[in-house]
Amino acid sequence: MKLAFLARYIGLLAACVVSVSVGAAAPGAAATAASTPARLPKLTLSGPFAAVSFPLIHMVESGALKDVAETVEFVPWKDPDQLRVLALDSKQPADFIAMPSNVAANLYNRGVKLKLINISTWGVLWLVSRDPKLKTLADFQGKEVLMPFRADMPDIVFQTLAAKAGLDPKKNFRLRYVGTPLDAMQLLIARRADHALLAEPAVSMALRKTKSFPVSLIAPDLYRSVDVQQEWGRLLRREARIPQAGIVAMGKVLAHPALIERFQKAYAASLRWCEQQPQECGALVARRIDLLTPEAVADSVRVDNAVFVTAADAQPELTYFFQLLYERQPGLIGGKLPAPDFYYHPDSAR
Repeated sequence: MKLAFLARYIGLLAACVVSVSVGAAAPGAAATAASTPARLPKLTLSGPFAAVSFPLIHMVESGALKDVAETVEFVPWKDPDQLRVLALDSKQPADFIAMPSNVAANLYNRGVKLKLINISTWGVLWLVSRDPKLKTLADFQGKEVLMPFRADMPDIVFQTLAAKAGLDPKKNFRLRYVGTPLDAMQLLIARRADHALLAEPAVSMALRKTKSFPVSLIAPDLYRSVDVQQEWGRLLRREARIPQAGIVAMGKVLAHPALIERFQKAYAASLRWCEQQPQECGALVARRIDLLTPEAVADSVRVDNAVFVTAADAQPELTYFFQLLYERQPGLIGGKLPAPDFYYHPDSAR
């Protein structure tokens, strides 16, 4: 049962897309005031049960922002409907929300008042296999690969990389589309499939589960076969990282650049803590999210490609990423590239 809930939540990040229908734009204020407001009654941080949210949980648990708000809470979003409420609810909006970068662009292009302030998750996609000898995308030619979310992420990334490798995704691979990462994991565990494209922390959860009794009697060892980020760098001749997820600011905090900067520093510090102490991070996150185990969280942190980069500094890589998504599936980013105002620049906000 826990595995089912886990896959549902982290599947949203693995897919890196949420179908959001937006009506009127959510109320928001232009960033006009440079000073931090008086201590707020409450500051709401929100995110999925995935690596991008681990620093948010640490910020709440450690009291990192207690000087700017009487209460700082973390509210998980579990599905597209809840994310939509958090992004659009004028009565109880979240202040800082972790989400996939393309979802942020999609919401922005549909009229939601928000700004992307940072990117911290730079790719958590892996090909998982029973065969430890498979090292590149090309090694999977002719093999059946389980693929969650047809025509969404990570399918789009896989197809883009296959094309760059001179391969036809439809002819050179036997892609078997499944509904969710849960379906892929269950088929792997039951030995009804040998290869799948998954995202962290689902990869770590699957590897841990298949090595535990009694599942190990059914499913032999699985392996991290191909780091998709490394293939991204090799085939596209770029850095081996994908600007997959980060934080947006919205609502009342948009009027206070100094508060946003205060958040940025706290988030960067908490991210460093998580990366430097994966075991402690795993224990802290598992206490808050009982769907995850401390060991799996620690495993995922060790391979999560997490680096704090401001949205302004990440803009060139995001533009490149969004352009690739637009060429294959325009709806993933709301039908067009986001305008420059989408990216938070501290100087222009003052």
